[in-house]
Amino acid sequence: MENIVFGIAKSRGFHLVLLLLISTMVNIKELIQPHKQFHKTLRCAGKLGEELGLECYVVGGAVRDLFLHRKIMEVDIMVVGDGIAFAKELRTRLKAKKIIPFKQFGTAMIPRKDLPVEVTSARTESYKEDSRKPTKVSYTDLQGDLLRRDFTINAMAMDILPKNFGDLHDPLGGITDLKKKQLRTPLDPDVTFSDDPLRMIRAAYFSAKLGFILTEECLTSMKNQAGRITIVSWERITTELKKILKTRKPSIGLSILQDTDLMKHVFPEVSVMYGMEQVKEWHHKDIFYHTLQVVDNAAELSDKMAVRFAALVHDIAKPQTRRIDSRKGYTFYGHDNIGAQMLDKVAKRMRLSNELRDYLKKMTLLHLRPIALAKEGITDSAVRRVMVTAGEEINDLLILCRADITSKNPHLVKKYMGNFERVEKLMQDVKEQDALRGFQSPVSGNEIMDVCGLTEGRIVGEIKTAIEEAILEGEIENSYNAAYDYMMKIKDVYIN
Repeated sequence: MENIVFGIAKSRGFHLVLLLLISTMVNIKELIQPHKQFHKTLRCAGKLGEELGLECYVVGGAVRDLFLHRKIMEVDIMVVGDGIAFAKELRTRLKAKKIIPFKQFGTAMIPRKDLPVEVTSARTESYKEDSRKPTKVSYTDLQGDLLRRDFTINAMAMDILPKNFGDLHDPLGGITDLKKKQLRTPLDPDVTFSDDPLRMIRAAYFSAKLGFILTEECLTSMKNQAGRITIVSWERITTELKKILKTRKPSIGLSILQDTDLMKHVFPEVSVMYGMEQVKEWHHKDIFYHTLQVVDNAAELSDKMAVRFAALVHDIAKPQTRRIDSRKGYTFYGHDNIGAQMLDKVAKRMRLSNELRDYLKKMTLLHLRPIALAKEGITDSAVRRVMVTAGEEINDLLILCRADITSKNPHLVKKYMGNFERVEKLMQDVKEQDALRGFQSPVSGNEIMDVCGLTEGRIVGEIKTAIEEAILEGEIENSYNAAYDYMMKIKDVYIN
């Protein structure tokens, strides 16, 4: 308790914070009780720490999430001593299968499916200017370890030794910042962000995840040091960006990246959208803010990160395809096709998986197709073509299109949404009628070769395509008999 009070008394609102801490000390054990696996793990680790004569704490996000009444996803245990040796023994007691040690940092992971555990040695780190990887790791005490962390809300520790179980150590005012809903660095932000520039993107992530406000000092520092993000690997940058997209309101984090100039380095194709006007009647004035609205809409409609990523990039080619039009104001002809092409380069740079790359390309290429159906006369044939082209992603495509319906005019939104809902209904009817999921010709290529006396080659493909086109156009039913009869009718045209 003396350690807590001393640290806080030097910073702010001593009397208020003291009362808050006394209340916290009383309630923290109660906060742990509902998290049975978490509680069991802490008790086990605390008993081990007692036997080994080591200070032992749970630190970081788990302590923060206790006070925020959030689900505990992982456990970070810090010992003042040999973290790897501690982890080896803890693994045995937790009956976990293995540990993954990181000798350079004195840390080890215990990868459990229900509740992963990371054990760290209390440490400080030194960095080179051109790298976020520490060049020197030194063992330290509790307070020294907390000072190296990213934000004060993640720099709290709870003692888990049996005799002190539940005692909170908060020398940097994390509890106060939780109450204020603000993000503040333990040290001068220039130091914290310079040591590890990835923390700047994590600042945007935590702001979006928790709804917390970054201090002006943090925002200023981030803008001044935005260029240092280039020393971070693209794999790490992409991981944090995906985390932002997974939050309830991704636009919060994305706006911070833009306002601090980080977006110029992290995603220049999105950053350049800022300040670019488009057709005011249908969209937000600015392409960037329209995109943020689409991402937020997609987040409300789907939990899938890939759908939200598609929302972020669906208009990626608008800046370079924008042309002035005397009637419409601006046009963006071909931005769907060009956008899909651009994503090859984006995916390579950001180290996206081939699967995600292909998905984003498909969504970008097709995002105008369903909406176009709502504008023009709707035929079964047109609907079939969109559904077959989209394939298994048709539902995701419809979510993206629905999210893309934005306007400051609520009457236009209502009208356009009504048209789009009719398209969705027609698609459902066609799907039920034609059984189009996983569409392909009911007559296989092998059967075409057998019946027509052909070997594998161009003609077989042409006959198969002709059958599929006839089904799509509604000329024949999507059934084996209809497809076979149609093959027999047209085969001579292709063979002769």
